[in-house]
Amino acid sequence: MPDTLQRRAVLLAGVSLLAVNAVTRSQARTIAGGVPWTPGAGDAPTAEGSLKFFTPDEAAFIDAAVARLIPADDLGPGAKEAGVTTFLDRQLAGPYGHAETWYMGGPWHDGTRSQGYQSRLTPAALYRTAIKAIDDHCRQAFGGKTFSTLSPDQQDSVLTDLEKGKFKIEGIGPHAVEIEGAKADSFFSVLLQNTLEGFFSDPIYGGNRDMIGWKLIGFPGAHYDYRPYVGQHGKKLPIEPVGLRGRPGWMPNQS
Repeated sequence: MPDTLQRRAVLLAGVSLLAVNAVTRSQARTIAGGVPWTPGAGDAPTAEGSLKFFTPDEAAFIDAAVARLIPADDLGPGAKEAGVTTFLDRQLAGPYGHAETWYMGGPWHDGTRSQGYQSRLTPAALYRTAIKAIDDHCRQAFGGKTFSTLSPDQQDSVLTDLEKGKFKIEGIGPHAVEIEGAKADSFFSVLLQNTLEGFFSDPIYGGNRDMIGWKLIGFPGAHYDYRPYVGQHGKKLPIEPVGLRGRPGWMPNQS
């Protein structure tokens, strides 16, 4: 687990822009609420009144968790600074969180890892249930402290148990590794995947603030014309990244 918590290893092992697009496509309305759009409006991840799904305590949990999965380091800001909490909050409040396009009617059998998400809970319900269970566990194991108030080493220990399926919750199943309908390691997988998506998604979805993720890997974003650079293999693109709505502080000519 210490290796997987190293930011460089996580990014190199888990980045997939195709996966980001597959989960977040057609959901811009979840963060935007329509057009026109004002740059920077409502971007604060946990500012009072800005949350659409998480409670303040849940947002504090997510801030702490994503900060351990992709921490700030000498390479630059991490997932918390990139607004991944905002990304998750908006996605869970929208169609993805409610599993609107998924078949959720059962029958319920144990699936294989290659079959992907198998919980009978919607993603929104999974997050809400898992966060409560993990915080309850932390209160028992760490003298009343919730996950967000633990030391970084203690948080890493909890995340390690989640990843390895060793998470223990009193009274839930004979092996104590389930969170009311979803295995703990399954929640870790969803959290890690969603964190990567929020870190590398277009800023229109609320994450990747100031294009932190794109700048880290040198991805130029949504430029309309790459013809001057076609064929320049192995060379660094000498252009600033741009999102679907332009750069922060930039707006198209409205005249």
